[in-house]
Amino acid sequence: MTFLNPHTGAAPTSEPEAPDLAHLAARWVSWVARHRRPTSPIADRSGRHAGHHQPADVWFLAGTHGGSAQRNCVVPAGRPLFFPAFCWWQVGGETGPAEADLNATGHAQLDGLPIALTPAGSAEPFPVRGFFNNVVTMWPWSVPVSCWGLWGLIPPPRPGRHDLSFGGTDGGRFWVEAQYQIEVR
Repeated sequence: MTFLNPHTGAAPTSEPEAPDLAHLAARWVSWVARHRRPTSPIADRSGRHAGHHQPADVWFLAGTHGGSAQRNCVVPAGRPLFFPAFCWWQVGGETGPAEADLNATGHAQLDGLPIALTPAGSAEPFPVRGFFNNVVTMWPWSVPVSCWGLWGLIPPPRPGRHDLSFGGTDGGRFWVEAQYQIEVR
């Protein structure tokens, strides 16, 4: 059984299989594309759009288009949290996979404790079918996209209130920072 897909049919093991972060990153990009520009979770300043289009097996959280945001949201109990401290994507299959940004750095904390970040990206472009005027592809039809980022994956937090902050930089002038007050119920 894998950490994020209980329907694989594999025999349970004493240690959970490590999740495929590149696959989760591709799912995260597709999640972002499911929103129109005005309701994009990346542009959301308050967290009011955080629950839109969430999958059943993981809870996605978003960074920003640059700068900082403070958000509040309710997360169902039992869901792991997945987010980019720093990421980027490129549209178009002819360009190949998104290259790693070797100057990028990031950080994450849950309730004051550091969270490990893992670099991951798509080895191949993957199809993204979004909503018209979405921030990933702009188009409602399938478009090849690739991505790379510094990703955080947190096992399901216990019920109650939690403070999560994460962010990163390209090593130059571009930076992102998101602070979430999360209520797990």
